[in-house]
Amino acid sequence: MEGCRVLFVALLCCLLAVSALAHDKTGKKHDNATGIGIPSKPYQVTYDGRSLIVNGKRELFFSGSIHYPRSPPEMWPDLLDKAREGGINLIQTYVFWNIHEPLPGQWNFEGNYDIFKFIRLIQEKGMYVTLRIGPYIEAEWNHGGFPYWLREVPNITFRTDNEPFKYHMKKFAEVIIDKMKEEKLFAPQGGPIVMAQIENEYNNIQLAFKEKGPSYVQWAGNMALGLNAGVPWIMCKQKDAPGPIINTCNGRHCGETFTGPNSPNKPSLWTENWTAQYRVFGDPPSQRSAEDLAFSVALFFAKNGTLTNYYMYHGGTNFGRTSSAFATTRYYDEAPLDEYGLLREPKYGHLRDLHTALKLSKKPLFWGEPKVDVLGRKLEVRYYEKPGTDVCAAFLINSHPKIPATITWRGQSYFLPRRSISILPDCKTVVLNTQTINAQHSLRNFHASHLANNNHQWVMTQETIPTVRSSPIQEKHPLELHTLLKDTTDYGWYTTAIELNPEDLPFRKFAVPILQVASLGHALHAFVNGEYVGSDHGSHVEKSFVFRKPIKLKSGVNHIALLGNLVGLPNSGVYLERRLAGVHDVQIQGLNTGTIDLSINGWGHKVGLDGEKSALFTEEGSQKAKWQKAQPGKAITWYKTHFDAPEGTSPVAVNLSSMAKGMAWVNGHSLGRYWVSYLSPLGKPTQSEYHVPRAFLKEKNNLLVLLEEEGGDPEKIQFLTINRDTICSFIPDHAPPPVSSWRRTKEKFETVVADLKPKARLTCPSDKIIAHVQFADYGDPVGVCGTYLPGKCHAPNAKKVVEQYCLGKNACEVPADAALLTNEKEFCPGVSKTLAIQVRCAHAKKKH
Repeated sequence: MEGCRVLFVALLCCLLAVSALAHDKTGKKHDNATGIGIPSKPYQVTYDGRSLIVNGKRELFFSGSIHYPRSPPEMWPDLLDKAREGGINLIQTYVFWNIHEPLPGQWNFEGNYDIFKFIRLIQEKGMYVTLRIGPYIEAEWNHGGFPYWLREVPNITFRTDNEPFKYHMKKFAEVIIDKMKEEKLFAPQGGPIVMAQIENEYNNIQLAFKEKGPSYVQWAGNMALGLNAGVPWIMCKQKDAPGPIINTCNGRHCGETFTGPNSPNKPSLWTENWTAQYRVFGDPPSQRSAEDLAFSVALFFAKNGTLTNYYMYHGGTNFGRTSSAFATTRYYDEAPLDEYGLLREPKYGHLRDLHTALKLSKKPLFWGEPKVDVLGRKLEVRYYEKPGTDVCAAFLINSHPKIPATITWRGQSYFLPRRSISILPDCKTVVLNTQTINAQHSLRNFHASHLANNNHQWVMTQETIPTVRSSPIQEKHPLELHTLLKDTTDYGWYTTAIELNPEDLPFRKFAVPILQVASLGHALHAFVNGEYVGSDHGSHVEKSFVFRKPIKLKSGVNHIALLGNLVGLPNSGVYLERRLAGVHDVQIQGLNTGTIDLSINGWGHKVGLDGEKSALFTEEGSQKAKWQKAQPGKAITWYKTHFDAPEGTSPVAVNLSSMAKGMAWVNGHSLGRYWVSYLSPLGKPTQSEYHVPRAFLKEKNNLLVLLEEEGGDPEKIQFLTINRDTICSFIPDHAPPPVSSWRRTKEKFETVVADLKPKARLTCPSDKIIAHVQFADYGDPVGVCGTYLPGKCHAPNAKKVVEQYCLGKNACEVPADAALLTNEKEFCPGVSKTLAIQVRCAHAKKKH
C-alpha cells in the first residue's frame, strides 16, 4: 500500500507540473516555477497603489539580480534555470556603461557584454526583466559604472544639475533605450523588460549638491520619461521621485523601515534585498541567514509589498579590472546561487518555499481587505480577507528577537518561534514558518584535481625596474595616479635619482636611512638601485597611507623607483570625478645632511608594466619573454605554467594562498586581482580561491600566468574542483509539512498529498545519487551540516531507516515520525524532537 500511495503522489505531481507548463486559451506560456503567464505578443505594463499590472493582471514578483558581465555566457542558461526553479520570475540587471562605451562613441556588446543575448535568454526561460540603466550603478563596480573618459570632460561634475554631465548621461540613456527597442525587448514590443530604473540611491548624496540635487532629480526623471520606453520607471531610495516614477526601497529590512512610496497611486517595491554583504580585501566572512531573509520578505508582503529583488541572487566574479576600489574578485558568494553557480542551501530552498507560500496567498493578497489584529507585545496577525468568501490569507508575526510564543487566533492555537512569521494561505493552515526550514542544507567542498595539478613546470621572468631616464613622462613632481593611468592599467612607475657624497651617508654602524613616501592610495612597491625594498597599502576605509622602510644608499647616483598601484577606481559617494590617488610626498630621512625632500626633485613616469604591453598572459605574448626556472619570493615577477583541465564537469578554482598580491590569467582570460597577503582580523585572507570558469579551459595544455607583485611561491598553487555533494536535513517535529504539498484551486485551498507529517527531503544534483548516509538521528541532535552529533535523546535505528529510504536514489523523503525511526511507543517524552540527516552524493558506479 505504501508503494502505491507514493506512486500515486508522484503521478499527481507530474500531472500538476505538465499542467503548469501547458498553454492556456489566451496564448500565454505558463512556467511551473514562476506561476506567471509569459505574454507571447506585445503587452502593457501599468501599476496602481497595490501592484504592477502586467497584461491586465496583477502579479507578485520574486526578483533576482544576476549581472551578465560577472559570468561567462556559457553559464547564463544554468544560472537562469536555477533562478526560475527557485521561484524567481523577474531578473534584475544593471547596464554597465564603462564596458559598453570604453571610449567615446566606441560601443562594445560582444561576448559576456552581450546584454541583448542575456535579456533574450531570460525571456526564453519564462522570466521578466528590470533594466537598471543608471547610468550610475555603484555595484562595487569600477568607477560606479562610469567610463574613465567621462571624468576628463571639461567642467564636468557627476550626478548633479551640471550641463556636461547631463549631456553625456542623456546620450548614453538614449543609446541604450534605442538599442533595446531595436531588439524589441520592451514589453510593448513583446519583450521581457517590464521596468526600467534611472539614477541609483541618489538620496545618499543629494544634500551635498544643495539646490542642484532636487533639480537634477527632476531632470533625470523627466529625461527618462521622455525616452518613451513604454514601461514604468523606478528610482530606488529616492523620496522625491518625480511624477509617475516609483520610488522604491533598498536595504535588509524594508518591511520594517520603508514608509511607502511618495504617492498612494504607486506600489510598494523592494529593489535591493541584500542577501549578504559584498567584501573588500581585509574583510572577514559575512553572512545573512535564510531565516532572516525569509522573515524580511514575508513581513514586506504582509504590509502590501508585491515585489522583492534579491541583491544578489547570483553575484558571480569580478573578472579583469572590473571591481571597484579594494573589492574582491568574488562577489556576493553568500547569495542563493554561490560564485560558482551552485545552490547555497538552505538559503536557496527556503526562499523557494517562501515564494511558493506567498503565491498560494496571491488571490487574498490582491482581492482581500487588509486587516491587523494586535495580540500582544511584538505579536500581531496581518491578514487579507474578502468578505463573504473563503478567500483569506494570514501572516502570524512574532517580531521578538529571542522569545518564542504560542498564540490563539480564530479559535486555533499556533506556535511561533522567535522572530518568525507563519504564512496561512487559507487563514487556517500553516504552510511555512520563516524560522523553520524544511529545505535541505549543503556544504561546499573543494577537492584538489589530479589532472590539473600533475607536474607543473613553473618558469618566471622579471619586470625591468625603470630609471628616471627610461621613464617617458617627465615632470618636476609626482603626477596624480588616476590621471596618469586613465584606467588602462593598475600600475604606474614613479622614478627619480639622487646623487650623494660619502659624507652624506651615516657613519654610525646602526644608522640606516629611511625612505618615507606619502601616498593617497592604494598600494606601493619601492625599489632602490633596482633592489626591492618593500610594499605598503591603504584600505577600503582609509586609502591614504605612509610607506616607511630602511634603505641602502651608496656614494654616487642612487635610483629610486616607486610602483604606484590602484586596486580599482572608487564607486560611491560624491565627486567621483575628483578623487585622487598616488605618490605626493617623498623624503629620505636619516642622512648626515638631514632629511632630503624629493617631492620636487624631478620625476619620470611610466604607465603600466612591460609584461602587460607584451601580453605575457597569452600564448603568443609569452613567447616574447625569456623565461627561467621559477624562484619563490620575487617581487614584480611574471610566473607561468601549463596544466590540463580538471576531471569531470564540476566548477573549477585555483587556490593562490601561497602567493601574495597580483593578477592571474588563464588562456588569456583575466581571473581578476588576487590579494591573499591582505589578512582579515581573523588572520586569514579574505579570499584564497579564484574562479576559473570551465568556459575558459580547453582539455589539455592550458596556460596559467601570474603577475606577482610582492613575492610568493607558485609551486604550492593548486587547482580545485568544487561541489555541494554533502547535503543535510534538520527537521523539527513541529515543522509544517513541505509547502509544495499544498495548492489553491479557484477559491479552495487544499493539499495534494494525504500524509502531512514533517519530512526530511534530500535531493542530489541531477546526475548523482545518494551514495552514503554519513549521519542520521532522531531526538535532540546538535550541530550544523557537517558537524552533527547525537544529543542525550538518541535513536540508534534512525540511520538504518534513512539508508532504506535514500541509498542509491537521486532524491528521497524521510518522515519525521517517531514510530518509524525508533520502534518505541514512548520515545524521550517531553523532549522536542528533530530529525537530522547528512548524506553524500556521488556519481553512480558504472556496471561492467
